Amino acid sequence: MQGFAQQTVEHPLRKGLLVAVLFGALLPSIAFGSDGGAHADPIGTVVLYLAVILAAAKLGGDLAVRVGQPAVLGELLAGVLLGNLGALGFTALEPMKTDASIDMLSRLGVLVLLFEVGLESTVAQMLKVGVTSFFVATLGVVAPFALGWLLGAWILPDASPYVHAFLGATLTATSVGITARVLQDLRASQTPEARIILGAAVIDDVLGLVILAVVTGIIGAADRGGTMSYGEIAIVFGKAAAFLVGSLLIGAKISRRLFSVASRLRARGVLLALGLAFCFFFAWLAGLIGLAPIVGAFAAGLVLEDMHFRDFTTRGESTLEHLIQPISSFLVPIFFVLMGLRTDLGAFTQPGVPLLAVALTFAAILGKQACALGVGKGVDRLTVGIGMIPRGEVGLIFANIGQSLTVGGKPVVSGAVFSAVVAMVIVTTMFTPPALEWSLSRRAANAPKTPGPDAH
Repeated sequence: MQGFAQQTVEHPLRKGLLVAVLFGALLPSIAFGSDGGAHADPIGTVVLYLAVILAAAKLGGDLAVRVGQPAVLGELLAGVLLGNLGALGFTALEPMKTDASIDMLSRLGVLVLLFEVGLESTVAQMLKVGVTSFFVATLGVVAPFALGWLLGAWILPDASPYVHAFLGATLTATSVGITARVLQDLRASQTPEARIILGAAVIDDVLGLVILAVVTGIIGAADRGGTMSYGEIAIVFGKAAAFLVGSLLIGAKISRRLFSVASRLRARGVLLALGLAFCFFFAWLAGLIGLAPIVGAFAAGLVLEDMHFRDFTTRGESTLEHLIQPISSFLVPIFFVLMGLRTDLGAFTQPGVPLLAVALTFAAILGKQACALGVGKGVDRLTVGIGMIPRGEVGLIFANIGQSLTVGGKPVVSGAVFSAVVAMVIVTTMFTPPALEWSLSRRAANAPKTPGPDAH
């Protein structure tokens, strides 16, 4: 009996079927219970939605990992599947797309995600990668932005320039998490190409967030019936740069003292609570000066380093990165599934949308190959260019912000454009792992057979 139970748990197919059956059992519950009674507790609907989202996210993530893809891709595709069940006559999930509570949880998930990305990088690491990564990152932002703008203007000539600018902005950043995971899986994290890619990806995100701040400021002024002069644009750019630099310099000094004092508190969970408070305060501060809150969350993560938690870890407590993982595992998938839910596959039947999706994907891949121009001798340029391709969560975050911005009462990023962006994110995320593996193996095969340093 014990052997049978162990076989049932360990067999991949049976595990997948068990999860699928569990998930399938939730759908009728929504169909019959989502309306609720007149005096039903509103939390009931929210927790039912969460049950469906989390089950779908983990099932989709598991299937993605099994086929060699990042889990976030599976979470996104699970949301796409759920969001388009209406085409088959099952409409019970439609309210989930606009539910205010789910939307707010997904927004918290984005903040935690950017905070986590920031925690995985440090200012010292950014400085170590040197001039090469800076040039790679700069070229990897400018080229995709220009291509996205030009292709948007060509395919959507009737759309406002703000739409074209935002399309360019969604192509600027690189998903640090996806790239790092692929390099780790390929055991190539210590190669010169990997160090340049990861360093440039972090700088890429910083530059992308600054561009997002500028574009958002321009769109906000347009929605109020005005325009921004070049001087005002420079002010927005300066505010974003000043916030990032100021938060890194001042925040680093404050955080050391703050966490040292907090380590004297005897309550449980002090490090986690203070870390999240630090993240949320920076997010609020960024919003206060007119920047996207994700800029503040990312900056807060960059500020904090392991040395700030030394008083906690020396007495046996876990690091902040470890403590925040359970919260991230809960909130972040909500964002990815919700983005998938809002992706309307029916939009691809509209004229121009399939072409836009293909064009954005082309611009996303080709634009990052411009990074190769910033690489010096001794480094494989193609590998660096491929490693910078995945847009992942960052492209989705930018597109989601575009949906919340309006000009003249109309969202900057429509449902059709958002669906095209999601398609671009899916393709670039799926393309990178096999392409990077091929490029690294090609480089290893062509490398001269010289004895290593240990041979001497």
